[in-house]
Amino acid sequence: MTAETNTGLPQAAGSCCSPTGSCHDSGAADAQPGGVTTVYRVEGMTCGHCEGAVSKEVSAIAGVTSVQAVASTGLVTVVSDSPLDENAVREAVDEAGYELVGQA
Repeated sequence: MTAETNTGLPQAAGSCCSPTGSCHDSGAADAQPGGVTTVYRVEGMTCGHCEGAVSKEVSAIAGVTSVQAVASTGLVTVVSDSPLDENAVREAVDEAGYELVGQA
């Protein structure tokens, strides 16, 4: 059974490009000047949808002002008001269906 995605390409119903099959709407944010910038390495992102899923979850962390995830490099750049607890970032990335390797 297949379902049409908004790209018009067939996709298995309930499937996603994340290793866990977790799907979320795109939520990528533009980078903002100022604040604390931290770059993390994330495994499993392969496309824009993956970038959006990670960005959405990490953006929900208190103090985060912007997130930019890039699937081709596996890097997620986070700007926040103050340094973030890496465990909070790890939990957000896990919630999106990917794996935080650590800071890049």
